[in-house]
Amino acid sequence: MNVEIAEERILVLSDKFSMEHAEGRAWSRRVEAFGTMAKMAGLLSKPRDEEFECIYRERRLQPFWRISSTAVFAYERTRDYQVAVPPEVRSVSIAGEDRPVIDRKFSLTGLESCREEIKRELYIDGLTGQQDPRLAVYMDHSAVEADAESLAATAKERTVVVPPQARASILVRDAVAAAIVKFDADKVLEESVRLEAVDLYYRPVYAFRYRRQGKEAVVEFDAITGEVKTAGSTFEQHLGKIMEPKFLLDVGAEAANLFIPGATVAKIVLVKGMEMAERKAGAKAP
Repeated sequence: MNVEIAEERILVLSDKFSMEHAEGRAWSRRVEAFGTMAKMAGLLSKPRDEEFECIYRERRLQPFWRISSTAVFAYERTRDYQVAVPPEVRSVSIAGEDRPVIDRKFSLTGLESCREEIKRELYIDGLTGQQDPRLAVYMDHSAVEADAESLAATAKERTVVVPPQARASILVRDAVAAAIVKFDADKVLEESVRLEAVDLYYRPVYAFRYRRQGKEAVVEFDAITGEVKTAGSTFEQHLGKIMEPKFLLDVGAEAANLFIPGATVAKIVLVKGMEMAERKAGAKAP
């Protein structure tokens, strides 16, 4: 089996809405953020603006993975075909060979040439490691390629860059294993899995923490879709965090030891973009 793993990339989705727009939308949902009771009370008596205080604002980049794969299986197999005939037929001659009829059927043997091409697109939450097909909506929006250095610079500009908890090596291993299917063959002509995209996306999210009567609540605003979430959270603990240069590209170390039940990995092609970039930078240095 041939397994090819594409160069990993980091892509940052561009904001569609500004902080000012996000804060206005969040402010309109502030009562709701404090729960059902606060919302019901607001219907009876409209709360005053001065009762609420925005005590924290953040723009953060939240991670998710896109892994795109194509698996190709080409093989041959010999099969017998049962051909039905009218009740009066006693035998059938094909290419000079008589075929006996049994139970109104005669048998033919043929060689089947088969080819399967299976494409899969996975979207995985970078924090939970769970698949989330809803993340596909972000593919309709523009993104720019980034690296660890540019993310670190973004973090210094007071944007929270949330490191992914789901490791690339584990996700790649699972994607390769899931791409392999069982098939019935006498002879295998081609068996390959290609991960065409191993992309870490960052989507911008705004979060606002409000305080009212000693209680706090958070409203989130998705800077791409415009969706408002009242049961939100913030990531102040990551503010200004410097990204480890190899926090993403951990595929190579573990992919060489891939264990896939029922398959022999004869060849693994790994392209590690970050390390290649570092070598190029080192070669240019005086």
